[in-house]
Amino acid sequence: MRNYITGNTVDKTFRAGSTIPEASISKETKQFTYKDGSQFVFMDLTSFEETRLNESDVGDRQKWLKEGMDCNLLYWNGRIIDFDLPITVRLTVTDTDPGQGDSAQGGTKPATVETGAVVTVPSFVNVGDDILIDSRTGQYMNRA
Repeated sequence: MRNYITGNTVDKTFRAGSTIPEASISKETKQFTYKDGSQFVFMDLTSFEETRLNESDVGDRQKWLKEGMDCNLLYWNGRIIDFDLPITVRLTVTDTDPGQGDSAQGGTKPATVETGAVVTVPSFVNVGDDILIDSRTGQYMNRA
C-alpha cells in the first residue's frame, strides 16, 4: 500500500474476505491561471474559486504547465493530494538550432519550449513551431 500524502509504502498481507474501507476521493477539473511567486493558482471555471498549490506540490510537472490548461485536482478529505496534467501538452518552441528540412537521416536536437523545458525533437522542428509532448514522459510526439 502507498500513502498518497507522504509517499511511503508498506507491505501488508490481507486475509481472504478482508474488507478495506474505501477512501473518499474526488477529482475536480480546474484551470491553471497563473503563477504567483512560488504558488500555482488554479481556478474553478464555474464558481471562480481559486486553489493554490506550492511549487513543491507541483514538482517537475511545472515544466509542462501552461496558463489556460485544464488539470484534474485530486481531493481527499477536502485536501488536495495530487493533480494530473493532460497527457498530451501543446507547447511552442522558443529556441532551437535552425532546422535542416525533412532529412532522411532522422537526426534529433534539443529544443526549449515556452515553459522553459528542454525536449529532444526531430531536426526539422523550428522556432515558433507548436509541438505535442507527452507530459508523463516528456517526449516529443508530433508537430501540432
